Amino acid sequence: MSVLNPSMNIRGCIVIMNPSFSLPHLDLSTLRFCKSHIICTSTVLLSCVNQKRTGSRPRFQYSVAERSSASNSPAVRTSKAYSGETMKKEASASSLYSRPSLLEMKKQRLENRARVYEFLRGIGIIPDELDGLELPVTVDVMKDRVEFLHKLGLTIEDINNYPLVLGCSVKRNMVPVLDCLGKLGVRKSSITEFLRRYPQVLHASVVVDLQPVVKYLQGMDIKPPDIPRVLERYPEVLGFKLEGTMSTSVAYLVGIGVGRREIGGVLTRYPEILGMRVGRIIKPFVEYLEGLGIPKLAVARLIEKSPHILGFGLEEKVKPNVGFLLEFNVREKSLPSVIAQYPELIGIDLKSKLLKQKDLLNSVLDLGSEDLGRIIERMPQAVSLSKTAIVKHLDFLRECGFSLQQIPKMVVGYPQLLALNLDIMKLNFDYFQSEMARPLDDLVDFPAFFTYGLESTIKPRHQMVARKGLKCSLSWLLNCSDEKFEQRMGYESIDMEEMEPEPTFDINSLMRSRTDESDSEEYSYWSKYDEGFTLEFEP
Repeated sequence: MSVLNPSMNIRGCIVIMNPSFSLPHLDLSTLRFCKSHIICTSTVLLSCVNQKRTGSRPRFQYSVAERSSASNSPAVRTSKAYSGETMKKEASASSLYSRPSLLEMKKQRLENRARVYEFLRGIGIIPDELDGLELPVTVDVMKDRVEFLHKLGLTIEDINNYPLVLGCSVKRNMVPVLDCLGKLGVRKSSITEFLRRYPQVLHASVVVDLQPVVKYLQGMDIKPPDIPRVLERYPEVLGFKLEGTMSTSVAYLVGIGVGRREIGGVLTRYPEILGMRVGRIIKPFVEYLEGLGIPKLAVARLIEKSPHILGFGLEEKVKPNVGFLLEFNVREKSLPSVIAQYPELIGIDLKSKLLKQKDLLNSVLDLGSEDLGRIIERMPQAVSLSKTAIVKHLDFLRECGFSLQQIPKMVVGYPQLLALNLDIMKLNFDYFQSEMARPLDDLVDFPAFFTYGLESTIKPRHQMVARKGLKCSLSWLLNCSDEKFEQRMGYESIDMEEMEPEPTFDINSLMRSRTDESDSEEYSYWSKYDEGFTLEFEP
């Protein structure tokens, strides 16, 4: 290793690299260096050797003295000092445009929220439940949001009932949801009530929340035109999970015998079923009616025809009303028939109606202590008859000539007399007097005469019997099907053993298969009502 003399002048150092050697070329100059700037040539040679091993053959000129001199010159030191001071000044100047600190940002948000809260309190909205909810940062935006809700028909009271609606953006939340409901067919006139009942819908996602529910309803055989009516009647359905309450309630109803093809109609008429828990509401209701003597399949048919009965509170209404029926002398064995004929009975304010009808009937008729019970057993709808209807029908019977002793017997034996169409009753009675010429006692024994069609049943049968010269009771004449009557006309004499009991409601008819219901010609309790007859009940 060669050592440079500190006193020598070095102009530069040129290193030439080739495969065989590296030779530094020293060029003396007028510059003089101290010991601290002496460079060993071996270092340069070693670097060159390493370059050789890697296969590179660069040729370069390196002025060690100049770089060392430049880095330590007074000009450089001055430049560095100037640069540091300049950076500090520039940083100080740019601090006016730098981001605020987290503390400042938090303080600003609190101030904005305080102004928004002040605005809400000023218009009567209590913002206590809005803490933690993302709200508009300015009063103007919040004002626009409140005004939009007002345009939808919601009042300050409505907003206070569900203040979280103020967290819904008009553009991101409200407009897409309302647009979706409108396309589904929900009427604009019903939107206000819709939102009052279920304001949470404004938080919903059209794609994630609303559309899957609509597809599920359609899959339950609810017809597309009925979808908006279902949503209007029960908007809460839009918040249910498909795999939760909705699917289990439908599955249970099908399991007890509700027809799969009937589910669509059941849900259309009473969509609240979709929100009922099976274990808490539906199953206890079904099991209670079973315990009263109504078979499970009959309960299923009642639900098909009147699905709203599932909404009657079991503990609040159903059980107390059954107790009232027993209290007013309805026999326990008759409870299944009474409920099956008029299921609404277990969901109304029954006790007050029973007391009212008892007082009314006792004031116009001489009824026994158990007569009201027999009336309800034969026609449960009697509890809902208006006073006007009852009085009009009793007056008609008096005008016909029935005595005060005959009328109670007729009413207790056939309470439908208090609800039939009076015009039809008058036509039947006129024919009875003028053409049939029978005693009034025949009508006392068979008051159901007033329920049969004059032209379709009474006239043709009476004429056939008259031509044959037969003498028969009204019950033998009318209380049978047309086919059975034709068979009777082939008899030479009347067989009293063929006398059929007066038609009564048979709960087993509810469990008849749907094929039997449509194809069977068997005479049933309801077949005696001909077209044109109406029952006049108080709504």
